[in-house]
Amino acid sequence: MVSTTVWIATIALIVGLLAFDFFFHVRQAHTPTLKEAAIWSSIYVGIAILFGVGVQLFGGPGMGGEYFAGYITEKALSVDNLFVFLIIITAFKVPAADQQKVLLFGIVFALIARTGMILVGAALINQFSWMFYIFGLFLIVTAGKLLKPDNDDDDDSSEANNIVIRMAKKVIHTTDHYDGDKLFTRVNGKRAMTPMLLVMVAIGGTDILFALDSIPAIFGLTQNTYIVFTATAFSLMGLRQLYFLLDGLLDRLVYLSYGLAAILGLIGIKLILHALHENNVPIINDGEPVPVWEMSIGFSLTFILGILVVTIIGSLVSPKGKALTAIKNARRFVDRYLDLDYETDPRFREITYARLVRAVASLRLLPDKYREEYRADDKLMQKFERAKSIHDEATAHTDNGRYPA
Repeated sequence: MVSTTVWIATIALIVGLLAFDFFFHVRQAHTPTLKEAAIWSSIYVGIAILFGVGVQLFGGPGMGGEYFAGYITEKALSVDNLFVFLIIITAFKVPAADQQKVLLFGIVFALIARTGMILVGAALINQFSWMFYIFGLFLIVTAGKLLKPDNDDDDDSSEANNIVIRMAKKVIHTTDHYDGDKLFTRVNGKRAMTPMLLVMVAIGGTDILFALDSIPAIFGLTQNTYIVFTATAFSLMGLRQLYFLLDGLLDRLVYLSYGLAAILGLIGIKLILHALHENNVPIINDGEPVPVWEMSIGFSLTFILGILVVTIIGSLVSPKGKALTAIKNARRFVDRYLDLDYETDPRFREITYARLVRAVASLRLLPDKYREEYRADDKLMQKFERAKSIHDEATAHTDNGRYPA
């Protein structure tokens, strides 16, 4: 049992880290540099590892192994969150300098949603051991859904968000433009809701959905509520910095969904095996425990790490991953550069243009079958030319780089 004092100290540490993140990084609107994102991502990962070492020293190897297995699994699922955050932020055209506050809100709301799910899940498991069957089957079904062919998520999410905006306008006077990070502003003397509030609602809704996958997954690795809570909380710490660090790399992890499917499938099987081992359901073996092999935490941790390593390396070295990254980056950076409402910071516009030039240059190195894909897109080619013309006019000199024809 973990003492009340330890619980209070742990919660105080997590709240303190979130407060530090807000007052020292997020409160003043700015776009983090790659160096800043890398440093603070490393710091938060380091804190999580040190905490795990402390758990192992004071709680024993068993608790330590459960914490690290849970942390790694939740961190992988949190990276999957970033894909959805990216889609929502892009669909709502959140200004780059204000994206940090949206992400921090998403992290805090995710922590609240998952804490609620942890309390409910722990209560259900303590009262009804057959819930392990439900959790296990749920994770296996979720894993199967991840293996389905990808759809055009960007278009679907954008359309859904437009519907939300139209519905909101019918109820509340809503502006199409942001006013810094304000949720409400005044237009012609009338109080109006900004898109920032709609972004918060969209992020909060996805957090609740992700909690439905996340919490059963970690309960499959440990039923220790303290470990479940801390592993989940520390996996969310630093997610904001990771978003900016992985900007442009997320699209390249083309096999991540397969890796997550394998992990969730494994944990689902582990939960069902555990349920059989503790069985008291009358229709199964007359309500008696079933003598089955149970996965050790060491086996689970090794499997999870192995799957993630194979998934990430496979994504980074695959021709498909490289091509997808180049094309999507070029599309995203040219849209960012041309959207004057989205790119409000002139310095960041120049950074975006530099990224666009590099992305377009990398397109020339793609195999023919991938080059034909973007060359056939007349609108994309026109955007390239328009961005180049705007940049040449703004800088009053001709850029040495040429967009591919």
